[in-house]
Amino acid sequence: MRVHLRKRRQKNGKISLYLEIYKGYLKTDNKIKAIRDYEYLNLYLYNKPSGFLQKKHNKETTQLAKTIKAQKEIDIQNGKYGFSSKSKQNSDFLKYFQKLTNDRLQSKGNYGNWNSVLKHLKGFTSNRILFKDIDEKFCEGFKDYLVNTALKKNGEKLSTSSISSYYNKFKASLKQAIEDKIITYNPSVNIKLPKIIENKRQYLTLEELQSLYKTECRYPVLKRAFLFSCLTGLRKGDIQELKWNDLHTTEDGVKITHHQEKTESLEYLDINHQAVELIGNKEGDDDLIFKGLKFSTYVNTALMLWILKAGITKHITFHCGRHTYATLLFNYGVDLFTVSKLLGHKNIKNTQIYAKIIDKTKREAVNKLPQIKI
Repeated sequence: MRVHLRKRRQKNGKISLYLEIYKGYLKTDNKIKAIRDYEYLNLYLYNKPSGFLQKKHNKETTQLAKTIKAQKEIDIQNGKYGFSSKSKQNSDFLKYFQKLTNDRLQSKGNYGNWNSVLKHLKGFTSNRILFKDIDEKFCEGFKDYLVNTALKKNGEKLSTSSISSYYNKFKASLKQAIEDKIITYNPSVNIKLPKIIENKRQYLTLEELQSLYKTECRYPVLKRAFLFSCLTGLRKGDIQELKWNDLHTTEDGVKITHHQEKTESLEYLDINHQAVELIGNKEGDDDLIFKGLKFSTYVNTALMLWILKAGITKHITFHCGRHTYATLLFNYGVDLFTVSKLLGHKNIKNTQIYAKIIDKTKREAVNKLPQIKI
């Protein structure tokens, strides 16, 4: 960081004094862009001083400006105004990211995705990277690693949506580092990510759902939980953590109050009588509703076998219960805004993805066209 005392001529003929604070540079589109802040001191000099008093004024004002500049340099060295010290820049970024990840474990908010990003960062950096080494080249390299090298547990490459999600969490960590006065700017902001390709979203029809309801599953708690997801849209992590004190009975019916695992936001969800039947008999307020529900390779295999046993050949995962809930709502005439609220979406664009699945409205629209008679 460097501080310069600058002068600028004013329209009234006087000269304004200000500080130019050079913070570094960014490389964008093969061009180097300097990052500077400016601080105007409200101090002025006579352009062409005449007489003893004007010359004295210029001398004393210049000395005052130099004193302010020197103090500013000391403040920057001490980490004031958000500028990081060299010792902070020499700290380990991965340890910092680990802390941010652990914070999400304590709040039960999106821990899994942050932990996945941490694993990919370790794979990319060989377990060590200092803040001072994170520049645009590093950020571009990490993006390329996610696109071309990083793999899922099943050995497949990451989807474009996962690449975007993981990189944005990396970018968010650097934004937090600015707030914590470790770095002065975020070198990840100008990196262009690949366009997200929408994957086909599998869901169950009402007939398939009815078939599943009649079919026996190896793990009864898994059957109840999956059908509950199809009728509420809750994710598996939210269902797994659901307790009896999250349920509230009102004169209008039953509500669930819960923090979404993915967004950490507090949600109030109305559920119908079929969903209430699936939760069983009430136990202690702090007891889990779906006690014993765990997710593993064995449980995923049991889900797949249950689906096949019901005569369904689609590739259905637990998350498809949420897709099923959304498509059922659209099929039965629920409007886009309400579906978005029920799913807990922050952006209605996320809900529109489900709406694309449903062709019923499109078919009804084209059938309303008048018949052309010859």
